[in-house]
Amino acid sequence: MICLRSLPLVPHELKSPLSFRTRAQQQHSHPFSQSLRSHTVPHKTLTGGGTATTTVANVALSEHNDLNAAEEEEPLPSELSEELMPNHVALIMDGNGRWAKQRGLPVSAGHQAGARSLRELVEICCKWGVRVLTVFAFSYDNWIRPKVEVEFLMNLFEREIKSQMQKFVRTVRVFQNPNSRKIKDVIGFWRATERYEGIRISVIGDSSKLPESLQKLISDAEEATKDSSRFQLIVAVSYSGKYDIVQACKSLACKVKDGVVQLEDISESLVEQELETNCTEYPYPDLLIRTSGELRVSNFLLWQLAYTEFFFVKELWPDFGKAEFVEALISFQQRQRRYGARIT
Repeated sequence: MICLRSLPLVPHELKSPLSFRTRAQQQHSHPFSQSLRSHTVPHKTLTGGGTATTTVANVALSEHNDLNAAEEEEPLPSELSEELMPNHVALIMDGNGRWAKQRGLPVSAGHQAGARSLRELVEICCKWGVRVLTVFAFSYDNWIRPKVEVEFLMNLFEREIKSQMQKFVRTVRVFQNPNSRKIKDVIGFWRATERYEGIRISVIGDSSKLPESLQKLISDAEEATKDSSRFQLIVAVSYSGKYDIVQACKSLACKVKDGVVQLEDISESLVEQELETNCTEYPYPDLLIRTSGELRVSNFLLWQLAYTEFFFVKELWPDFGKAEFVEALISFQQRQRRYGARIT
């Protein structure tokens, strides 16, 4: 089913609780709290000359509660149902160039604004229970764009990965180095781990065309976050749906040649196992969102989108925010997914 935001939504009574897997509410316990409790610091000087001590964790928690109240877990909007939230959202982030042109800015400014929008959406997805977000960051067809723009995008990818990984590494180093366990460090550590703990980064696409430095960063990021399971961000770079299907067929052909797979055993299931989205527990997007008013999938996840619900918005990607995401989710939750069957 396809929905353009200007079209009327499907009536609320068409909701089907049978269409989605119910997800129990997860309890998120902090893995470092026990160790933090074991460390003490001077708290204040007493009248008699002694000092009272308190745990680093207690002080950090107190400061954290005061300074970080705005970053508490954000409840799911009342108009959304937790049981009907999509596990996997795919996103075509379109319109950075037009956004910049409308403001008399260089295209690079549009891409930077788009990166900010993505960071904000990742945080929202983590808070609201979306398990996987796959974003179309750079199409294989985008290599024909002006060299200056392509080079800027490659550098932007590197900066974004470095920035996020530095935050990840910094939180680990604070805990590993006893000499750095100052209150402000622990507060920063606590806040950063709350935000970034459990996020797995995966990159799909033809990496052979990427700069070697970017390939190395991607490999390091994937390795560092491979055991995270709270949320997965899949970034499609130098990717196309046709490329994905072709590389899967080549992989199966090699296995047939080597006698690992028999020709008559090839099935949809085997093909799906060779697609690049085999990196996730939820390889098929429940919802595809495309910004900027364009009504096409542009060679993105062609196999995987077979039963995906589509939602198109007119806003350019840098202008896409929480309100637009809520609207897409409301539309999604009001649909009846049949998967080819007839519901009576």
